[in-house]
Amino acid sequence: MSASVAATAVTATAQSKTSAEGRDLVLVREFEATPEKVYRAWTEPELITQWFTLGTWSAVKAELNVRPGGSSLVTMRGTDGAEFPNRDVYLEVVPNKRLVLTDAYTSAWVPSEQPFMTVTLTFDELPGSRTRYTARVSHWTVADREKHEEMGFHQNWPIAAEQLAALVESGF
Repeated sequence: MSASVAATAVTATAQSKTSAEGRDLVLVREFEATPEKVYRAWTEPELITQWFTLGTWSAVKAELNVRPGGSSLVTMRGTDGAEFPNRDVYLEVVPNKRLVLTDAYTSAWVPSEQPFMTVTLTFDELPGSRTRYTARVSHWTVADREKHEEMGFHQNWPIAAEQLAALVESGF
């Protein structure tokens, strides 16, 4: 991201900070937990379903093949009982440091009908067994980014980050 790209929106919720930068939405949060724990919470199905909720949608099932080219299927359920499968493919996996996944593919290298975003998660080690967690959500267009904002990114992703914090800081 170039230094000339200015943040168009900044929101802080609890200890999370979100911003919009060009086609990207960014969330930053520090945890009182090691990068290994935060990484595990993103890569182990039994853990991701404990904390990953967005608005009125909760993760009820996760199938994660965490490797470059591996698929991710996280099924979300709304309060009305409707289910929505979120399919992604991992582009980059650096254990305990970085995950990159995209919905541009549904499995292996099968293109999705309507790609929306690529997510880059970083887990930076801080002194005292702490982690700086950054979720950068890159969209294909500014219109897609704006749609994601309208869907509640600045409200819902910080709530999910707080739920992630509660899990990883509990020591699970």
